[in-house]
Parts: sequence; C-alpha cells; structure tokens
Amino acid sequence: MKKTLGVFFPLYTTTLLMLLGSGLLTTYISLRLTAIHVSGGLIGAITAANYVGLVLGGKVGHFLIARVGHIRTYVSCAGIITAAVLAHGLTEIIPVWVALRLIIGLCMMCQYMVLESWLNDQAASEQRGTVFGLYMVATYLGLSLGQVVLILQTDLGLITLLLIALCFALCLVPIALTTRTHASQVSPAPMEMRYFINSIPKVLATTLAIGMVVGSFYGLAPVYTTQQQLTTGQTGLFMALAIFAGLLAQFPLSWLSDRYNRTRLMRLGALLLALLALPLILLEHISFPLLLGLGFIISMLQFSLYPLAVALANDMIEPERRVSLAACLLMSFGVGASIGPLIVGLLIEPLGSSTLYAFFALCGLLIMALNRGVKQHEAPLAGDAPVPHIPMPDSLVSSPLSLVLNPTFDEQTLQEAMPATDPDQRVATADREANTVVQGADPNEETGLKKAWEKLQEPE
Repeated sequence: MKKTLGVFFPLYTTTLLMLLGSGLLTTYISLRLTAIHVSGGLIGAITAANYVGLVLGGKVGHFLIARVGHIRTYVSCAGIITAAVLAHGLTEIIPVWVALRLIIGLCMMCQYMVLESWLNDQAASEQRGTVFGLYMVATYLGLSLGQVVLILQTDLGLITLLLIALCFALCLVPIALTTRTHASQVSPAPMEMRYFINSIPKVLATTLAIGMVVGSFYGLAPVYTTQQQLTTGQTGLFMALAIFAGLLAQFPLSWLSDRYNRTRLMRLGALLLALLALPLILLEHISFPLLLGLGFIISMLQFSLYPLAVALANDMIEPERRVSLAACLLMSFGVGASIGPLIVGLLIEPLGSSTLYAFFALCGLLIMALNRGVKQHEAPLAGDAPVPHIPMPDSLVSSPLSLVLNPTFDEQTLQEAMPATDPDQRVATADREANTVVQGADPNEETGLKKAWEKLQEPE
C-alpha cells in the first residue's frame, strides 16, 4: 500500500485537486443561480449539460489522445477548463453558462481518460485493485473537500471562482512533473448496446434510473438546501457529508454483495431510499441535525445502487462481453444523469423543495419494480456468477470501469480490470489460445507445438 501510494502519488494529487475544483464548481453554480433567482429548470439544464459533456468527452478524448498524445491532451483541457471557470464571472447569461458547463464536462472526461490510462498502464495486475481503490479515495476526498471550502468561504462572488480556477490550474503541476510514462495506443473495445438492450433491458433501465437520482442530487441538492433556509456554510457541510457517505458505503456494500442475493439487496436499498426520503417530503421545514443525518443515510443508499447494478449485470453476461457491458452501463448512467436534473429542475419551483426527495422516492419505487421480476437464481446467469464485487464511485467518471470509454487500451488489457472468471473459464481460454498457437505454428518446427503444450499444462 505504502509503495503504491508513493509511486502513484503525483496522479492521486492531480485527481484530488481536479475533483476539489469540480465539486466546488458544481455546488457553487447551483447556489449562485439560486441566489440570483434563476428557475430550477435552467439550473437542471446546466447540470444536464455537464453530463452530456461527459458522455461526448469519450469520443473527443479518443480523437485528441490519438492526435496529440496524453500530456498535451491533459494540459490543453486543463487550460480550457480554467478559462471556462473564469468566464462564469464575466456574464450571467444562462445559455452561455450551459455552454460553459458542457465544455467543462467534455474536457474533464478527457482528463479522466488520461489519468486512468496512466494508472491502468502502470499498475500490475495484482495491484490494480489497490491502485484504483486509492484513486477512488482521492476522488471522493476531492469532491468532499470542495464542499468544505464553502464552509470556510461563504462568498458566492469572484473569490470562489478564483479558488476553483486555482485548483484546475494547480492540478497541472503534479502530472507535468511525473516521470511515469504514458500508456501506449491500441484499438478500442467494441460496444454492443443493441445486444444488451435485448438481453438485460431491466438492468439497463435500472442503471438509467440510478443515473437520474445521482445527477439530480449533484445539481439540485444545493437548491433544496437553499429553499430549506440553510446558509452557504451549512449547504457545504451537508454536501460534504453526503458525498463522504458515498465512499463509506462502498466497504460494507462489497462485503454484502459477495455474500447475499444482489437482486434482493438492490430491492432493499431502493425500498429504504424511498422510505427514508418520506420525512424530507412530508416535513416542510426540518431541523439541520436531522437533515444531516437523513441526508447521510440516503446518500449511502443512493450511491450504493450503481455498483450493485454493475455487479448484477456482470452476473448475467458472459465474461467475453463484460468490457462492452461496462461501456453500455456507463452510457445508460450518463443519459439518466442528464435527464434527471431536467425533470426535477422543472418541477422543484412550482412544487417546492420536497420535489427532489419525492423524485428520489419515485425512482426507488421504479427500481424496485424493475427488479421485482428478476430473481438472481432464475436469471440467465453467466457460468462464473456471482462475480466478485468491485467498489466504485457513483458517477460516470472516476471508476475503474470507465476505462472502457478510453480508446487507448485493447480489450485484453481492459478485461484484466473485470472480475476474474472461474477456473473452468480460465482453462477454456487457455485451450483457445493454445489452439491459436498450434494453427499458426510451422509443422516442421517443434517450437509452436511445445509452446502450445506448455500453455495447456499451466496450473489453473
């Protein structure tokens, strides 16, 4: 652990600074627009633009990395983000802010692709879990610290924007000074969206609903707290604890997911989400300590649903399709995260602040309904199910599985990031590889046949 932290410390520092700026910017925009009496629908549109940018960033990042390389891609995107952040202080024209948020989301996805390329390329197979576990901690810690800044700096003027721009500018330094080499370029893994829509439609729909919850939370929870008469500092504390809850939830979730029926855990988590949201729906005004407590527990539940959906989907799909599956799940999540803020934003002003948690409750009931007819022991499970649970963050980015949007890794490399298959599957893979060696070997040479025989004799 100590050695891994030392080797990848520059990349973790870059991630921490980048997410600190990103988390602070997300909450700042919602609070700033609420303070100048912008409608919830427009605030939701700005949040949706960020997730649309993240989805589009996968394609743009592909082009940039292939054309100019990793370092130049990261540096140019960081410069664009810094300029876009400062541009928020030049105008309050909302369509301009929508465009700026889309640009920031797009560039941030490119930055994630560069960072995760480095991490995955430099991490050995046996340490990949530790490497990405620390990466996840840096991600959540950065997001949480961004909210803490609002406790110390409650002004919503140019000073906060300068702090955000400062974080995005400083995140260039560690990655520019690192001596780690960047990843080599190879072909991207394919996507098979039509296949998964036909084979696991309920899981994809569940993932979309989860994206709607998470996207709405990040964009409109500050609007909710403002309508609850919370100060900027109190909003920062609420958001910091809620995001930190997402990190804490991953550890018990990993233990439970590997020991209990995942479909039942999904339904139970969705039911508890709906039930615990009721006090925040029914009570017009709620005390701050109770709001912190309920918000913390609800956040643990909502941020645990996406990893469960990913684990359940992997149980139902054969190993050779899991790389494509991860890409489709992330795409479904991104679409949901774009739709959710738009819906809640349009409803929160006429119906009141409780609309946010009413939406969470409805999504929880929808997730329960989608999973009611899917029993894990009756589902068409893959031969190696259940696969080991992978703790992941709650969003489209900052996840080991988001590497599938990165064109700089081939399918074999990405497959190593997937849960390991059972021994029978490994034997079958070795057989196929050995047959390939035999077919391509010169019959007059013993080398090819010898390698094939040694491959078959490898221990499982």
